[in-house]
Amino acid sequence: MEARVITLKSSRELQLMREAGRLVAQAHQLIREMIGPGVRTHDIDAEVEGFFRKHSATPLFKGVPGKVPFPASTCISINEQVVHGIPSERELREGDIISVDTACRLNGWCGDAAWTYPVGRIDQEKQRLLQVGERNLWLAIEQVSRVQRWSQVAALMERDVRKAGFSVVEQFVGHGIGREMHEDPQVPNFVSPQLRRHDFRIEPGLVIAIEPMVNAGTKHVRVSKSDHWTVTTKDERPSVHFEHTVAITSSGPQILTRLDD
Repeated sequence: MEARVITLKSSRELQLMREAGRLVAQAHQLIREMIGPGVRTHDIDAEVEGFFRKHSATPLFKGVPGKVPFPASTCISINEQVVHGIPSERELREGDIISVDTACRLNGWCGDAAWTYPVGRIDQEKQRLLQVGERNLWLAIEQVSRVQRWSQVAALMERDVRKAGFSVVEQFVGHGIGREMHEDPQVPNFVSPQLRRHDFRIEPGLVIAIEPMVNAGTKHVRVSKSDHWTVTTKDERPSVHFEHTVAITSSGPQILTRLDD
């Protein structure tokens, strides 16, 4: 296995990443304002892509290699879809939940964030799932200033989800981020033998995308055989996804993908 190379960022580099992160945050503001019954997911994607292009930023998802290149600037996943949903002519319906993940590169630096939104009124299970998923993200961000190693955070995240009666997706994890969207280290939301072998220190200059994915039922997922991208829960129960790009500084964590500082 290749040795990991974790690149710590300088204050100047963090400021450049903040500019990219702010664009991603503004894109999510546009998304939030668009969401409603009858809206097509393709139209949301087009709005985000146009926004990034207008600000001379490069959408990072479009063209990502796979069995087929990813065709859009956003991943839009609805209800039982976990991640990597492809925008389409599908219209949102009252009671859906929609997870939108997007990222861009601006002046050589990347920002990445995801959020799950309700479409109108949603049922109690989905409402509680949203609450637990978002809480799990904030728990992680809070704890990075209190512990020394990521495994300590991951253990708290996993315990929080399990206590709520939900499950943590284990097939996909967070990641380091900087000049590239995916850098070392891998950032899981659960504890495993692999994490124990490849644990990392939380120290100033570290920038990671923290992204809990929480399922209402089983943790097991499957990838669509038709589009080769969309990941769904095996039991077809709903899933949520929350993500921020977070920098560790000497004064605590700084969320780079939010509008306020």
